[in-house]
Amino acid sequence: MNRETLVLRNRHMAEAFHSTAPKHHLRRLLLSAAARLPIPHVPAQERNRILLIRPDHLGDVLLTTPAIHALRAANPQAEIHALVSPSSADVMAAYPEVDLVLTLPFPGFSRTPKESLRSPYDLAARTARQLRAIGYSSAIIFRPDHWWGALVAKLAGIPERIGYNLPDAAPFLTTALEHRQEHVVRQSLRLVEGWTGPLPPEAVVYRFPVDSASDGYVRGYLQEWGIPDGAKLLCIHPGTGTWVKHWQEERWASVADTLAEQLNARVVFTGGDHELALAQRITSQMQQRACIMAGDTRIGQLAALFKRAAVVLGPDSGPLHLAAAVGTPTVTLYGPADPAEFGPWGPPQKHLVIASDIGCHPCRVLDWGSDDPAFHPCMRDITVFRVLDAARRATSNR
Repeated sequence: MNRETLVLRNRHMAEAFHSTAPKHHLRRLLLSAAARLPIPHVPAQERNRILLIRPDHLGDVLLTTPAIHALRAANPQAEIHALVSPSSADVMAAYPEVDLVLTLPFPGFSRTPKESLRSPYDLAARTARQLRAIGYSSAIIFRPDHWWGALVAKLAGIPERIGYNLPDAAPFLTTALEHRQEHVVRQSLRLVEGWTGPLPPEAVVYRFPVDSASDGYVRGYLQEWGIPDGAKLLCIHPGTGTWVKHWQEERWASVADTLAEQLNARVVFTGGDHELALAQRITSQMQQRACIMAGDTRIGQLAALFKRAAVVLGPDSGPLHLAAAVGTPTVTLYGPADPAEFGPWGPPQKHLVIASDIGCHPCRVLDWGSDDPAFHPCMRDITVFRVLDAARRATSNR
C-alpha cells in the first residue's frame, strides 16, 4: 500500500472511530431524559465548597493544575476538593491549593471490567449520595466529554455545574461553555474564568512541587549506581500506555548512547513496574552503562529526578508533562495525539515536539486494537537524527 492510499485509509477509519455509534445515540436520549429529573440542591450553608472532577491519568491531571492554582488565588477562603482516579491521587495531593483529595475508580478509566450495564449508573448513584453528604456549591467537570462526572454532580444536587457544551455532558450542566480545539491548559482555565477572569499567558502557573524527602531519595539512589551528586543526567521515559505511541527500542538505545557521549551525561531510564522489562531490553542494546529506575519511583521521586536532568526524552505520556512541570527541557515524540491540544506546556524552544508529517496525523485514535501496526507509521517516521538534534537544542535552553 503506497503512502497516499494509507493516509486515505487511516483518515476514513479515524472518522468512523470518532463517529457516534447507534448505542451511544440511545444512551444520549436516555441521559437527556435523566437530566430533566428534579433533583433537590444541597443546603444553603454549604455554598463555599468547590468540587473538581478529573477522571484522567497523570498528564491530563497535571495540565489541569494551572486552573486549580488560579482558582485558589481567586478564592482563598473556599474549600477546594478534587475527585480523581486512584492513580492520580499522589499527583493532586502534592498541591497545597487542594484541601481534600477524593478517589474513585471512574467507569471507563479503571482497568477493572464493569460487572454489568447497570454498574456505572449504580456507582454514579452511590457516589452522588456520598458527595451530597459532604455538600458542594459548585462542580467543575474538567474533562470536556465526561458525561458520567456531570451526571454525578447533578445527582449530588450541586447547584452550579460547569463544563463544556458537548452532547452527552451538556444536559447535566448549569453552565455549558463552547468547546474549542485548544490546549488542555487553556480549556481548563476557561472553566474557572467565572472566578478568575481571563488570564494572560504570563500569569499562568504550571509547576509541580518537589519535596526534600523525594530529592534525598533520588540522590541516594543515584549514588548507589555510582552517579555523583551534580553529574549531568539524561532521562529517558520510553514507555507509554498504548502501542501506537511506542518508538523502536533499538532507536532509544542509539539515542541514549550518542547523547551520553556527546553531552558527557549519565543516562537514567524511568517507568512503572510494567515498563521495567522495556528498559532492560533497551539497555541491553547499549554500549554505555545506564541506570534503570523503572518501578522504583513514586510521582514525587520521579519529579525530583527529572528536576536534576539536563533533558527528559520520551513518547507522549504523563511523565513528560511532569518533567515540563519541574522546569526541565523535554523532547516529546508524538504519534496519534494532537500536540496542539496535548503538547507540553512551556516555551517551545525548551519543550520540543517531534511528529510525523504523514497526512493522517493527528488521527487522535489512541487504541487501534488489533489493526496491523504497519498501517500506522507515524512513530516509525521519527528518525534518530531528529531526536538527537532536538535533544541537543533543548539542553541549550536548560
